[in-house]
Amino acid sequence: MKQIKRFLAVGLALCALTQVYALKADQLKWHSADTLPLYGTLAPDASQPYSRFPDSLETRLRPELWALGKNSAGLAIRFRSDASALGFKWKALNKFNMNHMTPTGIRGMDLYALDDDGKTWETVTSVRPLLNSHNTTTVAITDMKPVMREYMLYLPLYDGIDSIYVGVDSAAVLLAPDVNLPVRQKPIVMYGTSILQGGCATRAGMVHTSILGRMLNREVINLGFSGNAQLDIDVAHLIAQSDPSVIVLDMLPNCTKEQLQERLIPFYEVIRQVHPDVPILMVESPIFPIMKWNMETLETITQKNQTLKDIYDGLVTKDPNLFYYHGDRVLTNREGTVDNYHLTDLGFTEFANNMYPVLYELINLYFSNH
Repeated sequence: MKQIKRFLAVGLALCALTQVYALKADQLKWHSADTLPLYGTLAPDASQPYSRFPDSLETRLRPELWALGKNSAGLAIRFRSDASALGFKWKALNKFNMNHMTPTGIRGMDLYALDDDGKTWETVTSVRPLLNSHNTTTVAITDMKPVMREYMLYLPLYDGIDSIYVGVDSAAVLLAPDVNLPVRQKPIVMYGTSILQGGCATRAGMVHTSILGRMLNREVINLGFSGNAQLDIDVAHLIAQSDPSVIVLDMLPNCTKEQLQERLIPFYEVIRQVHPDVPILMVESPIFPIMKWNMETLETITQKNQTLKDIYDGLVTKDPNLFYYHGDRVLTNREGTVDNYHLTDLGFTEFANNMYPVLYELINLYFSNH
């Protein structure tokens, strides 16, 4: 009986908190995010503002790949404000849900702020979506000291955004960022699969691409397309049109051995023709925990990793700026997945920590040559 009363008390407290937040949401001043800098996109002029593909590719890409480009994985809005309370309202394109990934990662947003040291990004709060509606309006954080801070708002990983508004308390202002962090010049461009898109981080800022962006304080372009990183040549052209310091190719789990043999070298050559000395990092498939138990998966992934290594060995003799990342450096903790394939926050953190020194060296290599 005491336990039931305790649960009721907690429930009533949460209801009261929700009512306070709803009241405060009505009191906020709302500003469209359209005028704020959008990080992580190679399609700044797309008619759908939070798309990862330019409009010109709509008729060229496979429909499923084009649709995934509307997922806002890796995109982030930068702003500064002296608000004591911040709210957000947005419309999700699909109201998408999965049985192995949290709504905060799929359709929620994730707020970070630059720490007092002026270089470290600190988590502020997870911006949670409503489950039964495309539209969410929420007060994400209240009772902050009203001092000017630099913020970064990560957008949903596995759904798209139609529009976003940022709410501040009546005494506060909302402005464009004053600090060029993460550094936008010469971003890192990363191409890959559902893992690279963010499956299955609990919140948008916890995919390894975003963790690496904060660790390196450099913009990262997330070109992760769930189930569809199949070396489409138009994606290679899109990468070639960017101005990167490092390019990461991490598509192996989505490609067959035959696709690797047929498509990888043409994909690579499109990029190399435009960027002859930008470091390119080829990444093996992770050594997934399931490989200990499922012999077919073990054989398939082992063959694909070997195929990638054979292709790399043939190219690297003429390309000193081509590098290789072994799959056993992705996951060493076998508890880092949600389904023995897709990563949890633990897995993403480990992946980022393992890849960080490699990317750090490649960035330095690029700038030492320019």
